[in-house]
Amino acid sequence: MTDSLNQILGDLATHLEHELDEGARVVPMDRDVVIALTEPVTSTPVVAAPAPAPVAAAPPPEKVAPLPPSDTPGSGGLAELVSQVAACQKCKLCETRTKTVPGQGSATPEIMFVGEAPGHDEDQQGLAFVGKAGQLLTKMIEAMGYTREEIFIGNVLKCRPPNNRTPSPKEMETCLPYLREQIRILQPKVIISLGATALKGLVDVDGGITRLRGKWLSFEGIDLMPTYHPAYLLRSPEFKKDTWEDLQMVLRHLGREIPEVKKRGE
Repeated sequence: MTDSLNQILGDLATHLEHELDEGARVVPMDRDVVIALTEPVTSTPVVAAPAPAPVAAAPPPEKVAPLPPSDTPGSGGLAELVSQVAACQKCKLCETRTKTVPGQGSATPEIMFVGEAPGHDEDQQGLAFVGKAGQLLTKMIEAMGYTREEIFIGNVLKCRPPNNRTPSPKEMETCLPYLREQIRILQPKVIISLGATALKGLVDVDGGITRLRGKWLSFEGIDLMPTYHPAYLLRSPEFKKDTWEDLQMVLRHLGREIPEVKKRGE
């Protein structure tokens, strides 16, 4: 299955989940999506290659991108956790990952953003939210009056699921202790969960993200605000306004002034 078809299927699943959350029983389908799903998938013929020569030495251990310098002062616990994540083999995702993605940011953040799992760019760099969704997340953070270095960004999963598929409940359950330990060390004042999957990984609640966004919840005694995932906002920009309302609620909760959002062209 090609990456483009996987992206189409992922977008379709997100769209259907949102419509069902809204109570829809008949979901309209975009004509381009239908055409894309019905077109045959072509592949390049596979040519047998000669058997490789025996390798004398074992391959070097995985190289993991370290946390930025802002995480190191007085944060030995985080450094140890990064090492544990890098060596983790608790699920089969260790067989397909390029790099583990422990997360990065401030060692003393007011806010911690939590997504569901790394994507392709994150898997290559070992850093959380560095692709297109990460660029939008940066704009969201700056609109709140922060920089990325002042908050912490992580995921429920520390390894990329193949083809960016949705993490399974078992994978999230297996990886969640690492996130719990991060939160225990960082002690953020507020957690902002991004998207339905991240919320389900953190809190056992009924209902989709459309119904739960903007409503205060709690994760192990820390206030939690659910909102939409930046990747979803890229596909459905009409929900950016709702997300900004959620972020403003966080700012008021922290006693911060709400920055004036600049209009395009300013």
